[in-house]
Amino acid sequence: MNYKKKKIIVFDLDGTLAESKQSLDEETSDLLYQLLAIKKVAIITGGGFPQLQKQVIDKITFDSNRFKNLYIFPTKGAMMYNFDGKDWQKIYEKLLTKEDKEKIKSAFDKVYKEVDFLPEKYFGNILEDRDSEFTFSALGQDAPVELKKHWDPDASKRKELKNHLDKYLSGFSVEIGGSTSIDITQKSINKAYAIEKICEYLDIKIDEVLFIGDAIFEGGNDYSVIKTSVENIDVDNYNETKDIIKDIINSVNK
Repeated sequence: MNYKKKKIIVFDLDGTLAESKQSLDEETSDLLYQLLAIKKVAIITGGGFPQLQKQVIDKITFDSNRFKNLYIFPTKGAMMYNFDGKDWQKIYEKLLTKEDKEKIKSAFDKVYKEVDFLPEKYFGNILEDRDSEFTFSALGQDAPVELKKHWDPDASKRKELKNHLDKYLSGFSVEIGGSTSIDITQKSINKAYAIEKICEYLDIKIDEVLFIGDAIFEGGNDYSVIKTSVENIDVDNYNETKDIIKDIINSVNK
């Protein structure tokens, strides 16, 4: 792959740059700091901006000029933020309406009665309202990483949940995310939408974008990027992502 022609490297977060709901480790933080010196970087994830601030932004060594190259897309691209040299500015947002939220909650109430594999014990909220997205976490938002890893490693349970939810939420985007979660946004809001907004905002072509994610499979929350024809790399974990970032840095600096 010709990394030199890529103007922006776009990442998923959970499972790609870090463990689910966990902060970047020291090595990944340093690699992103190096990458921001030579490329624009975007991160698209289901989490809200405060979560991204904690997991990502606060872990990267602050440099005003480098942070101008960082584009943050919370809630799967329903919002976009960029650093203006002093603070993070919201470029746009696409919020769910009150009626949207009631319909989503009603759908979950029905689906809870249709499946028999949901755990009885959970940690924190199962259903989180992020204004532009609803996120279902089977074990709760605060579940330990090790428990989350083993609950649905092949995503089969969440695929079944998605099939049930699709019956009631045809007007929404229902996608598998993280290790135990399902993300729900407006129909048009997904990572493909975010990539299209990146290209529009930066006035770049799709072949100048590289996407890296761990859920580029049908129903996965990275799968929508396929329809943009963006060049992409499917990774198994964040350690694999580290190696790719190293390759990019080395190829550009040759």
